[in-house]
Amino acid sequence: MSLEPAALARSLLPWFDAHGRHDLPWQADHVPYRVWVSEVMLQQTQVETVKAYYDRFIARFPDVATLAAAPQDEVMRLWSGLGYYARARNLHRAAGEIVARHGGELPDTLAALLELPGIGRSTAGAILALARGQRHAILDGNVKRVLARVFLVEEPVESTAGLKKLWALSEAVTPAMRVAAYTQAIMDLGATICTRANPACGRCPLARGCAAFAAGRAGDLPVPRRRAPRRVRRTHMLFAVAAGRVLLERRPPRGIWGGLWAPPEFAHAAEAEASLAARFGLAAPTHRLATVLHAFTHFDLEIEPWVVELGAAREGWVAEGEARWQELASIDDVGLPAPVARLLQELRHGANGPVREARPRGGRPREAAVPR
Repeated sequence: MSLEPAALARSLLPWFDAHGRHDLPWQADHVPYRVWVSEVMLQQTQVETVKAYYDRFIARFPDVATLAAAPQDEVMRLWSGLGYYARARNLHRAAGEIVARHGGELPDTLAALLELPGIGRSTAGAILALARGQRHAILDGNVKRVLARVFLVEEPVESTAGLKKLWALSEAVTPAMRVAAYTQAIMDLGATICTRANPACGRCPLARGCAAFAAGRAGDLPVPRRRAPRRVRRTHMLFAVAAGRVLLERRPPRGIWGGLWAPPEFAHAAEAEASLAARFGLAAPTHRLATVLHAFTHFDLEIEPWVVELGAAREGWVAEGEARWQELASIDDVGLPAPVARLLQELRHGANGPVREARPRGGRPREAAVPR
């Protein structure tokens, strides 16, 4: 027997009371600001990864006003390694707007939240449901998966038709009472029971009414959007080191690692060689470290790290515009992409002088919309 939408919450809430997650860091104080920060961090990122970042972020920025007043560099530094950096830039921009337009308090209506940078329909609904107890539907990756299986949604979940059907179902199953508990419950179910791979249907409180389980198709749903084959991009990074400092440039606000600091980067070796000649009068790097592979959601990036050891007198020639000479001893003070941070640690702590040949490394695990 398939489950009626209105009955879903009645079956789910007793399970949540007994087996749900009640001790996550952001559950200690359901003020709107903290719910907002946690929901943004949890977009496309797993709970276990987020916990430590959330604690550090809230310790430094305990409220909207503190976040709004902080330099963007500091916000990006505390986000470094978490990925999807537009989230951090939008969080910072939105904090400024909340202070300027809403007296430092997050708005309490869906329409007003949707006007803020980086807040979409599902995030706004989660903030209002979890922090204010308002009845609003959500549709993150976990909820899409649960609803697609329970109600046998055949359309790809990211298609226009699939999203329309899933939003309608999410609205239908969201209860009027205990909406905060329900919202956390359906996310928990997707994260711990109705998982993307190997769902634990035998322990699921919705199994008796789940259409996919009855049809033996839980492993087939939700239907993914067809993706293009993964691509490999190659880049050359030029690590210029002088008197214990390294040359860094701020990356453009859009694109990968937007707003973070990294060495000069070149798509082709010839471009890197031309920069070496133009900036430093050199024909070749001092050292080349082993290639680093870093995985993004839709492509892999191969980084060829070139190291140039310069005399201290040369550093003044090149640190112009959006560039700086950063002390290797204080590289933790700036926002860096994860693979760049690892390479700079090698330069800082190398066993044989400033540079140590490194074995190939993989990047941070590929991010995807998977269990929170």
